Amino acid sequence: MMKLIAQEIEVVAWFTETGEINPVRFRLKNDDKSNSVIKVDKVISYEEEKLAGNPMKVFTCQSLINNVMKVYELKFEILTCKWLLWKI
Repeated sequence: MMKLIAQEIEVVAWFTETGEINPVRFRLKNDDKSNSVIKVDKVISYEEEKLAGNPMKVFTCQSLINNVMKVYELKFEILTCKWLLWKI
């Protein structure tokens, strides 16, 4: 079961010629104000949704975090170009 986080993050991503987004890695602020960089090992699924009327691109991904394979959800808000770590 994933826990709702909804934290703004910085993401490195690459885009195809048709505008498809592929997240590569992201920086997460820890509780002690330090940063962790997490590499996106695999994008499991991709979908589009509207959250409070805002169009979002939702990526379900997995990565090896602290030697544990974790599944999490990244959201990209199209209108503001902001990334969120939504669930982990």
